[in-house]
Amino acid sequence: MSGLYMLFGTLIALGVLVTIHEFGHFWVARRCGVKVLRFSVGFGAPLLRWHDRQGTEFVIAAIPLGGYVKMLDEREGDVPEALLAQAFNRKSVRQRFAIVAAGPLANFLLAIAFFWMLALLGSQQARPVIGAVLPGGLAEQAGLQVGQEIIAVDGEATPGWAGVSLQLIHRLGESGELVLRVREAGGSLESDVSVPLRDWQKGVDEPDPLAALGLKPWRPQVPPVLADLEPQGPAALAGLRAGDRIVAFNDQPVSDWMALVEWVRARPGQTVAVRFERDGLEQTVSVTLAEQGAGDGRVGFFGSRVQGFEWPAEMLHEVSFGPVDALPEALRRTWSMTSMTLVSIKKMLVGELSVKNLSGPVTIAKVAGASAESGIAEFLNFLALLSISLGVLNLLPIPVLDGGHLMFYLVEWVRGRPLPERVQVWGMQVGISLVVGVMLLALFNDLSRL
Repeated sequence: MSGLYMLFGTLIALGVLVTIHEFGHFWVARRCGVKVLRFSVGFGAPLLRWHDRQGTEFVIAAIPLGGYVKMLDEREGDVPEALLAQAFNRKSVRQRFAIVAAGPLANFLLAIAFFWMLALLGSQQARPVIGAVLPGGLAEQAGLQVGQEIIAVDGEATPGWAGVSLQLIHRLGESGELVLRVREAGGSLESDVSVPLRDWQKGVDEPDPLAALGLKPWRPQVPPVLADLEPQGPAALAGLRAGDRIVAFNDQPVSDWMALVEWVRARPGQTVAVRFERDGLEQTVSVTLAEQGAGDGRVGFFGSRVQGFEWPAEMLHEVSFGPVDALPEALRRTWSMTSMTLVSIKKMLVGELSVKNLSGPVTIAKVAGASAESGIAEFLNFLALLSISLGVLNLLPIPVLDGGHLMFYLVEWVRGRPLPERVQVWGMQVGISLVVGVMLLALFNDLSRL
């Protein structure tokens, strides 16, 4: 079932985002009087095609990894004299700029729409209460304590742990003071705690901001009852079943699922004795834990999820907005994620953030499947984030991308004439090399994670 979610989630995500992006170009081109020859979603052999009354060919192609809008242009072939006024290259700099910028802009508008829907749907979030402060960590040195609730990071409100993590990600690779506003356990007293950072997690391949800070979120004690075993995972191969309750590993008692997870992750490849309870009777089996990751990143894998459990009502709160209030919230989230994407790119360029954090099509497909399986809210959030990434990346001033064309148009506007053809061709060659290099690096990172 997960494979189907991955397939359909990826197809829907790419289909929606590419269609909206290209529709932005198409819509503005039509309004600027440019004749659009083809609107294609995907590349390769056409699966479906049709024409509208203005002669534009609409195509759904076999390879769903992008799309394009082909416009009438003298640089790409002879144009009948009667149609010269409808050629893209005959339009003013301002009109060409608007047509090219409309694609990324459409992606940002789509993200705003998705975030607006999410704000309307509302969410139930776990309060960011500290469950453990690791000895010797930055959190302990700053005086943070178990039971305190983090209500803001660097002045940004954090209603849940996702908000805390997002604000911490903003600070990766930096030096300075991280300011956490905390509320004391069982009271209303609030105070600011400063955490000194120095090249915090600079260049780390897969940073874990909370762990790096020395914090663990509060979690309810979850009974170690198995559910949804991987068919070929270690637990299933050893004869364990959904509903079995783990009692001990190597005669060490287990009473909480998270403790079990930590114990397993620390023992990749080891064979352990697992005592479990089934139908009121205890039994013991030998399980050889699988390995995930490579090198120092290797962790053990048991092959089971935990049975569903309930959070205490007092540790949860509802976050929702009305139709009007949802719009500024959507704008805020879109701006926040756009800013974080741009800052992350800058940090990769200067070495503050490892380029191994760059993800490609394999990771996108996995996240698309997981978010689709988790429900409509998670999938909408994924689509919004991916749409923002697509918009930001297309606006980078790299020739062959929309941002590269916009850069050429700005230079043309300042100079009063276009750049020489040879300079533009050289720029395109450099741009293609950069884009291909980044794509190969992202794919290499994806395969390394597998």
